[in-house]
Amino acid sequence: MTETKNGVNRRSFLKTGTTVGAAALATPALVSKALASSGELTLLDWSDYWPDDLLAGFEAETGIKVNYIGIGSNEEIINKMKASNGSGADIIGPTNNRNLQWGPLDLLQPWDMSRVPIDKANPAMAKIGPDGWDFGKGSTWIPHIWGTEGMAWRTDLWAPASADGVPSYGEIWADENAGKTMIRAHSGMLCAGLYMETIGELDKGAVWAAYESEDNFRATWSKITDWCIARKGNLKLIWNDADSQKNGLLNGGVVVGQTWDGPPLALKTAGEPVTYQAPKEGAMAWVDGLALPKGAVNIDEAYALVEYAYRPEVAGKAIDKHGYNSPILGADKFAGDAYKKNFAEAYPGEALANLNPWPAEPPWYADVRTEFVNKFKSA
Repeated sequence: MTETKNGVNRRSFLKTGTTVGAAALATPALVSKALASSGELTLLDWSDYWPDDLLAGFEAETGIKVNYIGIGSNEEIINKMKASNGSGADIIGPTNNRNLQWGPLDLLQPWDMSRVPIDKANPAMAKIGPDGWDFGKGSTWIPHIWGTEGMAWRTDLWAPASADGVPSYGEIWADENAGKTMIRAHSGMLCAGLYMETIGELDKGAVWAAYESEDNFRATWSKITDWCIARKGNLKLIWNDADSQKNGLLNGGVVVGQTWDGPPLALKTAGEPVTYQAPKEGAMAWVDGLALPKGAVNIDEAYALVEYAYRPEVAGKAIDKHGYNSPILGADKFAGDAYKKNFAEAYPGEALANLNPWPAEPPWYADVRTEFVNKFKSA
């Protein structure tokens, strides 16, 4: 089994274990100041992670108003925090594999883990914070939502070509689907590389070896970029956020594409002719977390929101709205039957064992990757 850079392997990434850890559960006394404040906090996080009824329930219980600023990429979070020297938001939502970028920036403050109900979280995901986000001052990251990036399609307009019904990333670029497909640029290119490995256009393991050095990256991504540019005309849409994925499938003429799991599964739950499944090359897996910027000012309110969001019943009901998965133990029991059905259909057979956790990205990675992405997008 492949290990991620932070030591969480594919199977343990998803394994729900017994409750572990020394952190005490948050109690009403620990958040009483926030509950009595009738204050507010600013939340800078992914655009579809906090359903309206969740935030309304939190405000009704605590009197705290959440100013929710939705984003569509890790770069938006990093750039906003760099520009403001870590101010302007009280909680932000970086992805687990971005730790090597955040460490040198010194823009985060550690969580007081005695105020975080971390025992309610999947142990493998809770471990990501102290293992990869300590930076010598205590854990600066706690898990919030996990999900994957794989393939979604219109069930009334398209079906995988394989006899077993398992899709392939290669079908997004295929001539027979020209003008009806979509990707996000950087992840679509990476997964095109995974497909290229299966057809001998890249050496096995080349995509993951690219993370080891800038030289490796440039050698591999030069080939990936040329291959994608040659087939770029087959794409209908390059998306950047959840709404553009949904709009592409419902109104944009897209019949199949590479997407996050949440948007298409939310559409599926709502009764639309859309489904999502891990492809044969393996879906990309990630855990998005919550972090305190060093300039956060509404600290008690932030801990109150974490305590609320970590309740299994709250996390479970949110699953039905955003379509992703929760690291909170028992949250799935509070989700509807549609979630359980969707999950089983999205990850059939060995799909969960074959997930590809996003590796940690070294500090040079994002800028160099952007060079190749821009070359592809401008071609």
